[in-house]
Amino acid sequence: MKNTFDIIVIGAGGMGSATAFELSRRGHSVLALEQYQLGHLFGSSHGHTRIIRKAYYEHPDYVPLLHRAYERWHDLEQRTGRHLLTSCGCLSLGTLQSELVRGVMASASQHRLNVDYLDSAALKTTYPQFTMPGNFVGLLEHGAGFLYVEDCVQAHLDAAIELGASIHAEEPVLNWSANRDTVEVTTVQGTYSAAKLIITAGPWLPELLREFGYPFTVMRQIMWWINPIGAAAFRRDRFPIFISETPEGYFYGLPMLDQRGVKVARHYGAEELGGPNEVDGNVGEQDEAPLRDFLGKYLPGVNGDVSDAQTCIYTLTPDRHFVMDAHPEHANVFIAGGFSGHGFKFASVIGEIMADFAEKGGTDLPVGMFNIGRLLGNPPADEAVE
Repeated sequence: MKNTFDIIVIGAGGMGSATAFELSRRGHSVLALEQYQLGHLFGSSHGHTRIIRKAYYEHPDYVPLLHRAYERWHDLEQRTGRHLLTSCGCLSLGTLQSELVRGVMASASQHRLNVDYLDSAALKTTYPQFTMPGNFVGLLEHGAGFLYVEDCVQAHLDAAIELGASIHAEEPVLNWSANRDTVEVTTVQGTYSAAKLIITAGPWLPELLREFGYPFTVMRQIMWWINPIGAAAFRRDRFPIFISETPEGYFYGLPMLDQRGVKVARHYGAEELGGPNEVDGNVGEQDEAPLRDFLGKYLPGVNGDVSDAQTCIYTLTPDRHFVMDAHPEHANVFIAGGFSGHGFKFASVIGEIMADFAEKGGTDLPVGMFNIGRLLGNPPADEAVE
């Protein structure tokens, strides 16, 4: 069995699969290591769909990366012949003072994105499925859509394998080490060496980097599929993707795409944990209470029977922004993580970014705000105070 490669990738979910593909596309010999079966349900890259949108309330600086991510998803569709991205309007709901609405408006204005403003009256007329308070408005983004998440991961893996990548499933990593010239990764099967290492391990990032003191945490979230009352009103031609900021917290959802019904989930609002071993993978009655509260107040037509539910794990940074950077202590080790529940849509471009880091130690894409030093209070060089 081959045990020496140009680059090793730890984690073969959304980010790792994209990174393995991009590195292989550029001619590198790649090993991607996954501790579970490919496409498993224990991390962050499952659940049928993920929202993709450009009017990014989290920060306008994400928008250029989103433009590139769309291009790369369409490139992957062409390469693999898979349908991965479906267009669908995204409705952001909140007050004019809410972080969500202010953020969407800022990104839309700065980057000239196609977003319609719906005042309270227009919101009720256009989307009577919602029963929002009278001071709520809606922002409808026309350039949004959703990705078929498991298909996206598999498409990247298949394309990487076709280009010669080695993908090892069910092979947990025990430890890794690095010196100036090489890295070594030891798994339950053996030890592998390479010139470079990229860690894209999702919720297991805190464990793999624990000794370096980075403040990553994880959060257990539940994705629900509900059989709506009056299914026709929640078809994709009548009901948008939505994101809402309410007094009860952030909630999001997607229209009814199959017999499982409308997908709805809470965004944040749960306890921060130290790692995935603290996450309960079972869904209990106590998990349903926040969902029912939200649906009863704001989406009564969706307040039907649960058809399915899955746990998902967020990997969080304190500021809820990503990390994509070189390891501060090892110039040949690179980290992509802390995607904080909103990262999958970027996977196609993150593969490109991490390949750039492995090849030249940095990237021309705008990633300055995602430096790892900020987690320990160290700004990047161009932001340092003299």
